Amino acid sequence: MIFKPARLGGEALDPDTLAADKKGCRRIGPCGVGQKALYLNSFYLDRRYYITYPAITRVFKRVAMSQGGFSRKGMFASIPYLVVQYDGGREKQCNFKYEEQVDQILDCLAKEHPEIKRVSAAAEQRLAQREQERAARKKPDLSPQAQKTIRTLQEASDYLEQKSELSTELSQAAKRKRAYHCSKPSYRWVALAITVLGLIALVFGVATLLQGRGSFGVYFALFGLAAIFMFSGASVLPTAQNNKKVVMGRADRALQAMEQYLRSYPAFPVPARYAHPVVLRRMIRAVEEGRAVTQAEALEAVKQELKALNSDVEVDQEEYDEVVTIKPMFLNEDYR
Repeated sequence: MIFKPARLGGEALDPDTLAADKKGCRRIGPCGVGQKALYLNSFYLDRRYYITYPAITRVFKRVAMSQGGFSRKGMFASIPYLVVQYDGGREKQCNFKYEEQVDQILDCLAKEHPEIKRVSAAAEQRLAQREQERAARKKPDLSPQAQKTIRTLQEASDYLEQKSELSTELSQAAKRKRAYHCSKPSYRWVALAITVLGLIALVFGVATLLQGRGSFGVYFALFGLAAIFMFSGASVLPTAQNNKKVVMGRADRALQAMEQYLRSYPAFPVPARYAHPVVLRRMIRAVEEGRAVTQAEALEAVKQELKALNSDVEVDQEEYDEVVTIKPMFLNEDYR
């Protein structure tokens, strides 16, 4: 290992075990999920620290929202973090470029380490309260048609869960497509211009320092580094992986894969473009609460809920997670 990870908490792993575990860990963004430990990033280095699983109390997502978070407008819609609490109260916060990477880590921990709590203590209390509120809103006597609709939607949700990666990719591709559409082209070219200027300033600053011609070269170098780091993580630079052809192609492939999977399922209750377990769960809630009876009415109720949720509406973490997962899918299709 070029950089040996530093231990943050729990028991230390011997060098050989640590090297093997880090090498074989599942790398997700700047962090990693190993067999023995969770690997976390510093501001500059990926997987710079490690924490053994017995020391971890909670792992959860924290999102810093900026204006336009739900509409995905602007250059910076949200800043996702992975928060790890360990050793009875200590905390490490890791910044991510893509929110779905945080979700992937949490999903991975849910499968491999279900004993670790994946919400904050405050969120845990809110979730318990929300479940009580939902239970109170459920209608005790549903019609046979409503009960049949719930069974149909639940069976469809179970079918999607069998290949959950298709729904995940459909949602993530929709997010990228929405972000690309809502990001003005001028943002991308301005970001590229500033990054190029930052690179020039960095080269000039380093050359000035090496030639010993003045301390002001430090400022050029720092400006260059700041510009490069800032805009390389802003998801706005026009690159080989961030251009119209790549973004639209990914969305098309995700939809085609879902359509192919649903061909073996007769009369799937929602169009393939909306085929996500979160959509079906929200449809089930609409029926349970008496706001819909048929599948079409339940889908329409979900559409109206999403239309009402914008950047001016305050929601809890669970509601936020659901909305940002499925709303881009509806926005891209104009709720048709």
